[in-house]
Parts: sequence; structure tokens; C-alpha cells
Amino acid sequence: MAYEVTATRKRPQAFEKLVGQEFVVSTIENAISSGRIAHAYLFSGPRGVGKTSSARLLAKALNCEHGPTAHPCGECVSCKEITQGYSVDVIEIDGASNTSVNDIRVIKDEVLFPPQSSRYKIYIIDEVHMLSTSAFNALLKTIEEPPEYIIFIFATTELQKVPATIRSRCQQFHFQLIPLETIKGCLREAAQEMNIKADDDALFWIAREGNGSMRDAYTLFDQVAAFSQDHITLEKIKNKLGFVGSDQIANIVLAALKNNVSTAITELNKIFSKGISVEQCVRDLTQFFRAILFIKQGITNEEMLNMRTEEIPDEVLALLSANQAEAALRSLLQLYREIRYSISPKFEAELFISRLSGLPFLVSSQELVKKLDELKKNVTEGKVTVVKEKELSIVSSNVVPAKVEKPIEQATIAVEEKQIEQATPAIEEKQKEPQESNNKRVPTLEDIKAISNMDDIESVFGLQNALDNVNTVALSEDGCLELRTDSPLPAKTIRNNSKLINELLFKLTGFEGGINSFYCEKPKEKINPTLEKIATCFRGTIIKND
Repeated sequence: MAYEVTATRKRPQAFEKLVGQEFVVSTIENAISSGRIAHAYLFSGPRGVGKTSSARLLAKALNCEHGPTAHPCGECVSCKEITQGYSVDVIEIDGASNTSVNDIRVIKDEVLFPPQSSRYKIYIIDEVHMLSTSAFNALLKTIEEPPEYIIFIFATTELQKVPATIRSRCQQFHFQLIPLETIKGCLREAAQEMNIKADDDALFWIAREGNGSMRDAYTLFDQVAAFSQDHITLEKIKNKLGFVGSDQIANIVLAALKNNVSTAITELNKIFSKGISVEQCVRDLTQFFRAILFIKQGITNEEMLNMRTEEIPDEVLALLSANQAEAALRSLLQLYREIRYSISPKFEAELFISRLSGLPFLVSSQELVKKLDELKKNVTEGKVTVVKEKELSIVSSNVVPAKVEKPIEQATIAVEEKQIEQATPAIEEKQKEPQESNNKRVPTLEDIKAISNMDDIESVFGLQNALDNVNTVALSEDGCLELRTDSPLPAKTIRNNSKLINELLFKLTGFEGGINSFYCEKPKEKINPTLEKIATCFRGTIIKND
């Protein structure tokens, strides 16, 4: 017997075998049992979830010699012909290749003739959304009032492309994605039928890659079974298909989070050297951080995570918060959009791994506000004591703080009276030192040059150059410091910033007087009359050569 692919061999031949679509199955079975059979059905949903199989099962149920019945026998001539696909009264049409209005006109002519040997003449149009607008319009009247022996079953993966005029004339059934555990169970059953041993993690990976499509999962299962011989393992799949394992992703992320960027980038390049694309690596990283975010938010369902919880190390979960995982996930989604136009997608991925080292220190604005609110509340309730900076002092080393008996929030440091008395002279000495070192004196030109190099001066535009132009410093009779320059602009700049200069001079010399700024023109040098006459005669200019 010729080899038959698993997707075809495992195609359900009864409604009881149709997995993951309980609502559709129960509704159709009840309608057939009660005799409420519609003249047009519209099956919509993702690929590979059982739309075409359900259409054939419905045709079999309606044309079974023992029916109409919700449980066709599968043994009569009509059931066998429909199963094998050559029943003359069940016509399957590919909407993708029969899109024109002429194809629909053929159907309009054929519906005038009753079925040859069956109870109903059934038209199954797959991918019906591919029909042209004219073809849909030609079909409207036929599906609205067809002969009593005609039934239409439409199947589509893009319901939004089907005109509303068509949808309103049909009973609509939406097929859902098949749960991951259901797909894994079907794969295990297929492996047992083929006498193939399959590890649970390998079946989980195949089911996950199916993305809710049973047909996709069966197709991938056949490919894996072809190179795995009698035992399907995740290690064989990883080596043959060349995908990034979750353990490799976890090692890269963990190394980067621990600030071991060189190891993380080295491991990343090992993945690239195996021929795995940057896009695939970014997708796997995105899946990894998505699972971390869900776990941090309390979601542990493996079907929603699309990963096994044991694939994520506890150490990684301990290093990241939900906000940090969300930030990494957002960066990866942006990275995937940008690598299309990047000069080197590989460099973009390496840059992302390098930036991961700073992820544990990322704090959102919401967290900062929350911490500030908590601090404010603790201060208000007296759980935290605020000590002014002036009240803090350095005491001698023989002062030992008392043991803390209360919680940290309410703890206070107690010092014995004798220790305070011993520490008092040391405190007084410390307080006297800055007073002696800051004796008041009149600033000099050197002091002016000194404050011109301070950071506070450099932050003010033009002030440093203005102070550098000061050539004379003197104290006036009213106690003000007079700064003299050779140009009016520096003098004006000094006057505009006199308050800042005064503060800096007070810190440096203890001077508390005001600041005045003046400028004095330099006296013009006398020119030799003979040279002046010569310059006038030749219409020239006298240039002083320094």
C-alpha cells in the first residue's frame, strides 16, 4: 500500500473524531437530528483546523444511506465515495483557481439537475473569499433560493473578504485554533500507531510550532519522523532543523544580565554560525521574554506561555521584574521591525544583547513614584526619621551605637550620656576648624582668577572670559569690591552675575561685601610725529609690532 501522510491518514471520518471544535460539532449534530438542515453553510477559521473535513463529514451525514444522520455509517456506497473523493453528487471546487463569473455560471446551470444517486447535491467551495466580485454577485440568487436538493458549503480562512450579502444567506460557523495539549495528544497517538518512540518535550515543541493547526503539526511530525528513525528527541530536532533551543537562549540572557557580555555575545555568534537567521533568533528571544512577562504576572499555563515553565531558569526570573521584562519585549519587537533596513542585522542583535546588561537596573517612572509615595507615607507616620545634615557630626571611634531592638523603620540610635560627654570636646574641635580656616579677608586678583575656573562659573556663558579680563581689584570706602576691566562688555557681564561671584568669593575668602565692576580705557600710546607724517603722505597705517 502506498505511503499516506499523517494529515491525510488521520483526517477525521466522523464528527466524534473532530477535535477542538466541540461547538461546531454539537450544533451540526443537533441540526441534523432535528431535521433543521440549512441550504448554505459558511465555515471560517485558521488553516488546518478542520473546515474542509467538517464539510465532507456534513456531506457524508446528509447523503448516508441510513440518514440523514449525525453518525454516518462509513460503510455504504455513498459514504465510501465521499471519503475517497469521487462522488458525483458532492462537488468540491477550489475557489482560488475558479474565480471568474463564468465558473459560477456553470454551477448555476448544474443546479437545475437533481443528484444522480444521492439524497442531496452538495457543492463544497474551498477558499471562497478568492472569488471575484462578479462571481459573488452571480451566486447571490442561487444560494438564496436554491432547489431543495442543493446544499452549498463554503470554507474560508479570511471571513472579512466574503461580502456581507453572501454571509447573510449562510449559517456561519467559526472554527477555533486547536489547544496545544490536544495537538500533543494526537501526535502521541500518531507516533504509537507508527511504532515510534517520542519524548514529551519533542512532541511539545512540534505541537507548539503547529500554532493551533493540526495539519501543520502533522506535516512537521512527518518531517521529524523521517530523520529521527524510531525515537524522536528534542536534541535530534535541534541538530537537524537548526532552531535555537530554549536552553541556549536562557544561557545568553543569563550571561548578559550578570554583566558577562563577552560570553553572551560569543554564545550568540555560535548560534549564527550554525546558519540560524537573525530574524529567527529575535523571534526566539521575543518568545522567551514574553514567557517571563507572563510568569511575572502570575500566568503559568503552558499553553498560554507557549513554553514549558522549566525552560526558564529561576535565576533569570529572580533578576528581572515585570516592567523590565516588558521593556525587553518592547525593544525586541522594535528590533525586529528595524533589522529589515539595518546595514547589518547581526550587529543589531549583538547591540541588543550588550544592552541587556543594564536591564536589571531599569526602573519605570511608575515605580519611582510609588517608592516616593511610600517614603512620604513613612515620614508622615514617623516610621522614618529625617536628620538634617548640620546635625550630623563625626564622633570619636570609642562611641559605640546601641543595639537595635526595634524594626529598622522605627529604630533609633541610643548613645550613653558618658559617651556623649566624652565626644563633646571632639565635636567642638571639629566645629571650630572651619571657622579658623575661613578667616575673612579681602579677595585678591588671584582669588578672582581662581573662581573663574570653578564649575559654577563655567556654566554661565561668557562669565569666565569676563573674569579673566579683570586687571585690578580694589576695596572701595563703602566696603565694596571693585573689579576693573579694559572693556565695557566684561564689566557688564560681571555686574549681571555679581550675586554668583559674591557667593563664590564668600566660600573662598569669607568676603561679605558687594561687587562693583568698572572699565578703564587704556591710554593711547604717543606716536612719533615723523612716522605719522610719513604714514599720512603714503596713505598708510601705523601697525605696532609686538
